[in-house]
Amino acid sequence: MPDPNPKRDTIPTDRPETLALYRLVPLAAANDPRWDGATSQGEVVVRAYSPADARLVATAAETDFRQTNAKPGDGNSTAIASAFRDDKLYTVVDEPEGRFSAKGERAFVAGSIDENVIMPLTDDE
Repeated sequence: MPDPNPKRDTIPTDRPETLALYRLVPLAAANDPRWDGATSQGEVVVRAYSPADARLVATAAETDFRQTNAKPGDGNSTAIASAFRDDKLYTVVDEPEGRFSAKGERAFVAGSIDENVIMPLTDDE
């Protein structure tokens, strides 16, 4: 009879064994109205499990309202408003290994993230 309580570490996962490099590239024109609600961070490179995970890794590199004295715009986090999560603003492409290594943990690898994505409250507010 099979064990009714298998060990958690033996349960297979759907994640690949190795990570890959992905480049997130702005897709929309600079005058596209979608940029009104999000800030372009330019091109960035991340190490992630998949293109969808790459969007999450890039979003996590941005400042969230909890790290500032700004008010939340949507629930507990402003990460949902990140331009990286919008497939009309950013596309995700494979980044060949060479300049960067795919070995390592999920991480932001290259690019520049503007820390002022979220405008902090002023003394007037």
